[in-house]
Amino acid sequence: MKLNAILLGAALASAAPSLDLRALPNAPDEYAPANVSCPAVKPTVRSASKLSQNETDWLESRRKEVVSPLKNFLGRLNLTNFDASAYIDRVSTNTSNLPNVGIAVSGGGYRAMLNGAGALKAFDSRTTNSTASGQLGGLLQSATYLSALSGGGWLVGSVFINNFTTINDLQTTENTWDLRNNILEGPDVKHFQIFKTIDYWTELVDTVKTKKEAGFNTSLTDYWGRALSYQFINASDGGPDYTWSSIALMDNFQRGQTPLPILVADGRNPGELVVGSNSTVYEFNPWEFGTFDSAIYSFVPLEYLGSDFKGGKISDNGSCVRGFDNAGYIMGTSSSLFNQGLLRLNGTKIPKIFKSAIESILEDLGQDNDDIANYPNPFYEYTGATPNIANRSHLSVVDGGEDGQNIPLHPLIQPERHVDVIFAVDSTANIHNWPSGKSLVRTYERSLSSAVSNGTVFPAVPDPNTFINLGLNKRPTFFGCDSKNLTKPAPLIVYLPNAPYTYLSNTSTFDLSYSYEDRDDMITNGYNVVTRGNGTEDANWPSCVGCAILSRSAERTSTTLPEVCSKCFKDYCWDGTINSTEPENYEPQIMIKTSLAPRELPGSVAAIFSFALALAMMF
Repeated sequence: MKLNAILLGAALASAAPSLDLRALPNAPDEYAPANVSCPAVKPTVRSASKLSQNETDWLESRRKEVVSPLKNFLGRLNLTNFDASAYIDRVSTNTSNLPNVGIAVSGGGYRAMLNGAGALKAFDSRTTNSTASGQLGGLLQSATYLSALSGGGWLVGSVFINNFTTINDLQTTENTWDLRNNILEGPDVKHFQIFKTIDYWTELVDTVKTKKEAGFNTSLTDYWGRALSYQFINASDGGPDYTWSSIALMDNFQRGQTPLPILVADGRNPGELVVGSNSTVYEFNPWEFGTFDSAIYSFVPLEYLGSDFKGGKISDNGSCVRGFDNAGYIMGTSSSLFNQGLLRLNGTKIPKIFKSAIESILEDLGQDNDDIANYPNPFYEYTGATPNIANRSHLSVVDGGEDGQNIPLHPLIQPERHVDVIFAVDSTANIHNWPSGKSLVRTYERSLSSAVSNGTVFPAVPDPNTFINLGLNKRPTFFGCDSKNLTKPAPLIVYLPNAPYTYLSNTSTFDLSYSYEDRDDMITNGYNVVTRGNGTEDANWPSCVGCAILSRSAERTSTTLPEVCSKCFKDYCWDGTINSTEPENYEPQIMIKTSLAPRELPGSVAAIFSFALALAMMF
């Protein structure tokens, strides 16, 4: 059957890059940040009024590198009576006219990681048969930006820290993406579980202790990030010396042969228990940490995060620090919601060494701050930041979805990045662990506030009830099709919500273990979400993806798109219809019947028991 042939072939792929080559393990003292000699030109804080010189230079290479993938990809999407390859050739003489593609992968624990993995697998031309008729392989190679947060950040981190590897490689390589054991148990827990688990937590506690002994505050996020590293970084002891900034040193990234990975986290002010829509949205890219938000509107070199920044620079007697940006810690920061899961361990028979470590941290932070990551403030006494930020020695950084913007659109709608189209993969748990468009609504509402929007524009979207009543939460929808309705240039949003094409993929955010079969079925369903069941739900869908990619570029170059695009926009663009009545109970069924067996326990029920039972049964 066409539906499964693609994925069966993918399992046989052999051309994927080796996991032996990856982002560099370049921290000076493994997990502990360490004082180092400052470079000749000391790192400073810079204004966010324009892109960094690093990103500007990198874009020159990346925009050239996407020409061939765009030609190959668009050229086979059946854009009748339109020579897409010739069009790309023509406009590539001015790279600003090329389509600028972004991909955003939402949070939502392993559900988001696996659903997002299916999307990237479908978008990756290295996946076997992904460039066949009806497929979308090559979209990843055509993209300039790839943003993620929380569970989506685990996906992007796994791909990049393991040398921009393929999803198939992550599925088939031993010691990566083995989700059978609850992450709180540790890897390779077999017959001697109690001893192995104690050893695992002892190793985590001892490693985090080195950071504290080096003079840096620690938090529950340190333990969470170390646990994630064991599962997602294919290196000894979870790669304690792998940094996020080392991605910038990878040869394929430097050559512009991969998209730019960006992770998102939120800021929370002292005394706040709820992160609001006016919270600071931070981004971590391979070069920098910072934000375009007006409260800071600045960035600092990520490699030197943790250094003695004061007033935007390092003083003559100030020290430079490297290694604070541990890759697992960055992934853990973006997903620090899961710190609450670590707290649940406190009522179980956990190893005493870990219980003591938790109690010590909670004495310092208090229970109300259990979800934060503790960052030395690089914007301390910086005149470009608001007093509320500049007067603090440390920043409280939390899960990127806590402000309700669970799709990391913020970095991709910044005017300086000029993104044309964003493929927004949404695995948010809004209603029975299915999405309802709330993440888009939050981003739209934030764009209307002059206090925090910073000139960003976002297309209008309906309320969540309308998403459900019109079925916009279980099929692709385009938002912002008619740019004339926007006050300023803004990307077209291709919304790709998690839906049960071939599998009930609404697992709980706090399901922390998956069998190989369930893991792979979740990935398969994500593949089907973005390809519309390999075109079985709509044979024109690949053409419509091409039309969405070309839309803004065609406007800039006064090019008329083919008739098939008119039909696509009619079929997929939200037409402004509203139906805000309270929807009846939303329990979608499998959309495409295949040999895949559905899960026996709905995610909404599993959410109640799975996490607590997994913890209680650890020993």
